[in-house]
Amino acid sequence: MLIELRGRTALVSGASRGIGRAIALALAEAGADVALTARNPSDLELVAGQVRARGVRAVALACDITQAGQVSRLPGDLEANFGPIDILVNNAGYAESHKFLGHPDELWQRHLEVNLTGTFRMCKAFAPSMVARRWGRIINIASVAGKVGGRYTAAYTASKHGVLGLTRTLALELAPHDITVNAICPGYVDTSMTAQTIRNIVERTGRSEQEARAVLEGLNPQQRLIAPEEVAAVVVLLASEVARGINGQAINLDGGQVMD
Repeated sequence: MLIELRGRTALVSGASRGIGRAIALALAEAGADVALTARNPSDLELVAGQVRARGVRAVALACDITQAGQVSRLPGDLEANFGPIDILVNNAGYAESHKFLGHPDELWQRHLEVNLTGTFRMCKAFAPSMVARRWGRIINIASVAGKVGGRYTAAYTASKHGVLGLTRTLALELAPHDITVNAICPGYVDTSMTAQTIRNIVERTGRSEQEARAVLEGLNPQQRLIAPEEVAAVVVLLASEVARGINGQAINLDGGQVMD
């Protein structure tokens, strides 16, 4: 089945690398015009060029989603120069581990600000236009950590649980306006963020990098890390008209690690 998104306009946060980059390119391949946001404008422009090479429009706007003023200005900036957003992909995220005893308050707040409050702000900014046009797709990139607990990840796990609660509530409230809201819950994905996790394991345990990577791969029954392109493929499906009946779901993408 070929999914066609031509005529739709998408916004991807955290689009400068990893999962966000893969999502932006996949949406472009399906024909959508793509707006990209992240904090680093030079990295964003590189991805925007790759999006344009696929024959669609792209715009890159630097934005820190922890700054309410920057987020609130995004819809106006985009509508003036690019058009209203049909598909919002909240991918920007933050992850750092720490044992609970002695957990720094600032680390807790950072996770909530980026992963949960940032997602809330983006939804709040772009949902009104979708309601007015009676069509929209909101796709939140969460984590299997949003469904289960994990040692040394109190802040990250709590923030991703919050994303799932927000997803389900918005799905109910926005359904009458022909808007769907879903989350994708990947396991460990082969990105620079996971590479940092591997380095942390090496530093704290004395294991080799290969052994540390094997620990994360072993959490997946398929004995591997998820590829960013796999997450992107699910985003494209959820963004399509074919998926209009999928709403309020938290879709695992982890090789069977969590069956819930």
